[in-house]
Amino acid sequence: QLQASGGGLVQAGGSLRLSCSASGRTFNNYNMGWFRQAPGKEREFVAAHSWRDGNTYYADSVKGRFTISRDNAKGTMYLQMNSLKPEDTAVYYCAARIVYGSTWPGDRREYGYWGQGTLVTVSS
Repeated sequence: QLQASGGGLVQAGGSLRLSCSASGRTFNNYNMGWFRQAPGKEREFVAAHSWRDGNTYYADSVKGRFTISRDNAKGTMYLQMNSLKPEDTAVYYCAARIVYGSTWPGDRREYGYWGQGTLVTVSS
């Protein structure tokens, strides 16, 4: 399973770094992603990282503000979030991509090993 951590309360314009760690197995050879779910909304794609070539992908809403990275030696993935906005408030989840049916890595149905999320609250 995967476990996201690092959430908290931050003012608009602030920064947070989320971590995603694995237990029970390694995910070094998986493409990984971050998703988020705001109250009353569907879970949406935030960012993804390709293990093979290191390519990264971002939702338009976070591009230029968020950075996804991973440290395979530690078995950990990160999401550096800068210039946070109130609309970034959500529970953030990490997951491993297990289906490759589409080119764009943003379909949450292609991900598995979801763990507990971490709550990010951005105050205005």
